[in-house]
Amino acid sequence: MFTGEKYLTAGVDRTVPFVLQMFLWECITNITVEKDYLQIFCLSSNEKGQQVIEHSQERPEYKEIYILDVPFSAIHTKLYVIDDYFEAEDRHVATMLLAEEY
Repeated sequence: MFTGEKYLTAGVDRTVPFVLQMFLWECITNITVEKDYLQIFCLSSNEKGQQVIEHSQERPEYKEIYILDVPFSAIHTKLYVIDDYFEAEDRHVATMLLAEEY
């Protein structure tokens, strides 16, 4: 999963800086358990203004929290990354989207 083409919506492109998008893709690559087709990212900030990223999935249960110093104001949003498998073409396509775009 998450090994094929990668796409993002216009909402993600407008809202999430490129460097942060790349970090989220890397989080999925480095996940330490079997990957679920749905990856969830909750982005917020802490009292120091740092970017807080809570990465989770439902099956198997997984949760990791990252705290980053970023050169921009922390982003506050929820994102999904969904892996779709097209059996007839034997290919995976992953899409990153804002929760409100689902």
